[in-house]
Amino acid sequence: MVVRPSHESLVVPSGVRPARFRPPTGASTAAAQSLDGPWRFRLFPEATTGADPAEPGDGWDTIAVPGHWQLAQAPDAWPYGKPAYTNVLFPIPVDPPRVPRENPTGEYRRTVTVPPAWRTDGRVVLRLEGVDSWCEVTVNGHVLAQTHGSRLPTEVDVTDALVDGDNLVALRVTQWSAQTYVEDQDQWWLSGVFRSVSLEHRPHGGIEHLGVVAEYDHRTGEGELRIDVETGGAAGAVDAAVRVSELGVEIRAGETVRIPVEPWSAEHPRLYDVVVSTPAETVTLRVGFRTVSTADGVFRVNGAPVKLYGVNRHEFEPTRGRAVTPETMLDDVLLMKQHHVNAVRTSHYPPHPHFLDLCDEHGLYVVDENDLETHGFEPLGWHRNPTDDPAWEPLLVDRVTRMVRRDAHHASVVMWSLGNEAGSGRNVEAMARAIRALDGSRPLHYEGDWSSEHVDVYSRMYPTSQEVALVGRGEEDALPDGVLDSRRRTLPFVLCEYAHAMGNGPGGLTDYLDLVDEHPRLMGGFVWEWMDHGILTRTADGTLFHGYGGDFGEELHDGRFIADGLLLADRTPSPGLVELAAAYSPVQITADPARPGALRIRNRYGFTSTAGVRLEWSLVAGGTVVASGDVLGAGGEPAAALAPGESRTVTVAELVGDSLDRASTDDAVWCVVRAVPREAPAWAPDGFHVGAGQVLVRPAAPLPPATGAPTRTPEGHHVVGPVVLDATGRVLSIAGARVRLARVDAWRAPTDNDARRSWYAAIGDEEAWAKAGLHRLHERLDGLDRDGDTLVVTARTAGAASDCGFAVRYEWRTVDTTTADLVIHLRPEGRWPGTVARLGWLLALDQTDAGAVTVDWAGQGPHESYADSTLAALAGSWRHTVDELGTRYTHPQENGARRGVTHATLGLAAGPLTVTSGEITVGGRAVHGLELTARPWSDSALHAAAHPHELVPDGALWLHLDAAGHGVGSAACGPGVLADAALRPAPVTLQVRFSVGGRVS
Repeated sequence: MVVRPSHESLVVPSGVRPARFRPPTGASTAAAQSLDGPWRFRLFPEATTGADPAEPGDGWDTIAVPGHWQLAQAPDAWPYGKPAYTNVLFPIPVDPPRVPRENPTGEYRRTVTVPPAWRTDGRVVLRLEGVDSWCEVTVNGHVLAQTHGSRLPTEVDVTDALVDGDNLVALRVTQWSAQTYVEDQDQWWLSGVFRSVSLEHRPHGGIEHLGVVAEYDHRTGEGELRIDVETGGAAGAVDAAVRVSELGVEIRAGETVRIPVEPWSAEHPRLYDVVVSTPAETVTLRVGFRTVSTADGVFRVNGAPVKLYGVNRHEFEPTRGRAVTPETMLDDVLLMKQHHVNAVRTSHYPPHPHFLDLCDEHGLYVVDENDLETHGFEPLGWHRNPTDDPAWEPLLVDRVTRMVRRDAHHASVVMWSLGNEAGSGRNVEAMARAIRALDGSRPLHYEGDWSSEHVDVYSRMYPTSQEVALVGRGEEDALPDGVLDSRRRTLPFVLCEYAHAMGNGPGGLTDYLDLVDEHPRLMGGFVWEWMDHGILTRTADGTLFHGYGGDFGEELHDGRFIADGLLLADRTPSPGLVELAAAYSPVQITADPARPGALRIRNRYGFTSTAGVRLEWSLVAGGTVVASGDVLGAGGEPAAALAPGESRTVTVAELVGDSLDRASTDDAVWCVVRAVPREAPAWAPDGFHVGAGQVLVRPAAPLPPATGAPTRTPEGHHVVGPVVLDATGRVLSIAGARVRLARVDAWRAPTDNDARRSWYAAIGDEEAWAKAGLHRLHERLDGLDRDGDTLVVTARTAGAASDCGFAVRYEWRTVDTTTADLVIHLRPEGRWPGTVARLGWLLALDQTDAGAVTVDWAGQGPHESYADSTLAALAGSWRHTVDELGTRYTHPQENGARRGVTHATLGLAAGPLTVTSGEITVGGRAVHGLELTARPWSDSALHAAAHPHELVPDGALWLHLDAAGHGVGSAACGPGVLADAALRPAPVTLQVRFSVGGRVS
């Protein structure tokens, strides 16, 4: 058979029915037959070598539908080719609409039997929810349709091709097609029938399509309901009845009724069952009443200003790719709710329709995005970009039309997006016009054209917080056309992408969110992105790991840039997601910068007061809770509820009264306040709260002075409490554990953010560290002297090939035979190219099975935190093993730091060793507590590893005791570490007390 080159065609799909809404599973009385499951399958290298569509495929392999053929047997085998990842660049020659002759083509076969009544009473439709990237549909040898639009539904009328008994359904799917040029999303290139397939009976007089109007008037409390029905292709059928039993509504299709209702919002996702019936079919939809507007430059839902605390979500599972299961969709939605996410952008295509059902039910605002991205044309100067080519207009309009008709009945969808990173051009207006003709009830979004001429919100990705502040005040840079500029300044502003969550990060969330809370025009934003797209695979010896770009032999790839999510590849929440939850807390609790010793409590909800929240305070001294209670009002009753948007400040004295007297005067004392629901939602995990914050009430008292004296051994070694140094001042052992390395350190295994230069920086962090030689530091011990009872070791620490370094002074003092003090004075020398990663002391102790060593510690936790990711780290006492302190990022990098550590006891094989922090200053500024990191391998080994399984314990416990550490930022895409969290070379004083056994004050 000669295959027509239709996969290179620019025409809209041929032989298909108009896009139709998707009722939830089981919501229609019309019969349907799922074709999910095993299909016969064969892969051909070219479209011209595909099988005859009448070929039944006997003896072929079988493949699961939904699924991608590249992942058909993952992670055990790759019989049909391997996945490939690019972010921007096309993996084929850019010659639109043509594609290479070498074009993997999957032939699918399935035999079906259709009840005869389906054909005599109505029509039979084959529905494909998603096929990547082009598909030809054949039944019993008759070619019926060619379709495209990978993440959009297709319906083909197959009635006339069916026969009694067995029918052969054949699908020919090509990996590449003309549509590849408009589906260049930042994701794996994966092919096949990856969403569900079904045969559906469409009875005569059945419901072909539903248009839902369910507006809410916040002034009257009334909802307006109208259901428009298409039956057999005709609109407004007179015999369609609409019933909402809960509201006592019975109307005809096309009629409008106004009645008091409870509105839908993400906070209160109230849905009503709307039953639409014709004599032939009944459909039940879950409908929410709500109105979306952009009045006065403010994004509003039901008349109230609403902020979007959102994430971008690709559909992905590590063994199934985009063939996500309903269970995974529910997991995503509930994890978002548990972490205070209230909005999701469906980057960069319409999601599986069931995901929107879940967003309706559980409450998430959705920006539904068209299946359009042409990013690969940008490096070519946007030459031949489909977005500005009139030949592509029908195809692009077809895509947005199919999206809107499928999804417009969902209350959760509050905005339509025309696409992503597709540049500007004439077809933006055409798509916008097509959407408004179908649905004028929602604002339009498109980031690719900053003029915002054809949309209703001004959108940007990865601007600096300084630029966002200008936008919030209406002072952003002017556009060349004054008319367009004046309109744009009246629009709400949304960060469609910000805070790139690649590896260890993102940092700096509060810099954006404080502005969002402050300025009405700023409607919020969407962190990039929800999860790492690691694909589960195996090494040659069978070790499982999550692969990224380059792990599958790709000719062209973008490496680990696909691992940039808040969930790790195994769907474990990363520390970044925990920090995001704290930053997105609907009840915001922060130290009031204008009033020392006070906390500011703000209600960020749009529709909910804090009456359903109990504010609990605890006084934490030295990591131990010494007093606790509820935040009460003046009369001893529960504190007055805050209305949406309201805030108040409360002092610690008002909260704790005389409870502070119970805390030791030696310990650091924190006041921690948590907002806990009086009735937790059904999806809430144990310990769930809707906000938490803290303020340092009293710093720790200085450590008691050391009064003992060092001694000498017959070998000439110096003994300072449990510490032994040789005659040159090199540390030999601590508490009986041999020391492999002990020196000042200023480097870390670069994070993914460190490794990339920010869009806005002259030099990247890793680049600056390499120029300063921080990854190859050496320490020269210059002398050892005794100053009274203090051993003074002078040294210089610097990197090979670098003239900048640190002048170091170590002061060792004996407290008693079990306890020693170390005071490090650190002074930078030379001309430094940029930041440093850390300023502190690195200690490597011989320790078998170091990962199992327990660490009991007091500080800010329990999770890792860095200078610009601190909100989730609350004062307390915690217990972890060294392995548990670490985070297994998909790509190994710096991880596991704990900040504000006042003391930590390490369960070493030689016996417990307690580390207590004393005086710490950085650049003359006092710092509370150490930054502690512990792991069973060196930073160099961490940096050398490409995947977690390549890290092997080396028989030592590597311990960082730092005065300060550099933030993590978002430089992998966008701004790097901001000035308030960037660590520059500075003088440091760092006091650490080492004690054998438990904690010694």
